[in-house]
Order: sequence, then C-alpha cells, then structure tokens
Amino acid sequence: MKNYFWLICLFILSCSQNPETNIEHLQGYWEIQEVTMADGSKKEYKYNETIDFISVNDSLKGFRKKLTPGINDTYYTSDDAENIQLKIEDNALNIYYSTPYANWKETVLEATTEHLKIMNDAENIYLYKRYIPINLDLEE
Repeated sequence: MKNYFWLICLFILSCSQNPETNIEHLQGYWEIQEVTMADGSKKEYKYNETIDFISVNDSLKGFRKKLTPGINDTYYTSDDAENIQLKIEDNALNIYYSTPYANWKETVLEATTEHLKIMNDAENIYLYKRYIPINLDLEE
C-alpha cells in the first residue's frame, strides 16, 4: 500500500510543472505547427512563410517579431515588433504583449527545447515547433 501512495505522490508532483522552467525555452525562432480552436477544431500548418522570433532579457522583458526566413541563416523583417513582459501569476507563465494598437495576454502551457504551446484569451491553443534554418552551404 505504501508503494502506491508514493507512486501517486510522484505522479502528482510530475504533473504540476513550475512555470518558471518555461522561461528559459522561450528565446529563439518558432514556427507555427497547429492551432486548436476553443471549439476543438484544428488547423494544421504544413508550410509557413513567416516565423516568430522571441527575445527575452533578464528582467523578463523583450519582444516578439515576425520574420521571413531566407537561406543560410538570413531573415527578412520589418521594424515592427510586439513588446512583451513575462509574469508568473496563479502558477502560470503569462506573456503580456503591447503595440501602439493593442494590448493582450497569452498563457504558456508548455515550453521545451522543441515545442511551445500557448493559449490566448479566446482559449485557442497555438502549438509551435522550434524553427530549423535552411542552410544550403555545400561542402566540397
């Protein structure tokens, strides 16, 4: 009986993730993979013309920017960027966005080295995968 108790405790502890651990994985290039709408319907993205670049500094502030990838680690972008502020609230990591036109919040559900899952206020869930740049350098 004692073994079952410890197994249950271990399971509960492994399911409750500390939201601070997600912060270290946000930085970098992300490509949208799919969106699950609040009604359960899904939209998959097979090809993306743009990717998101997220930059966060030590004070948990930064920006998110849309980029168009080129070849050999080149990217094209405009000067537009969304300012972001990370906050841990109610045991969740929230991203607060601000632009001259709007302010909004998204909640990070999961962030790993390979995937990023975010939910917006409309309860749509966005799944991103880490972007791998196109490199056409040919070795002789």
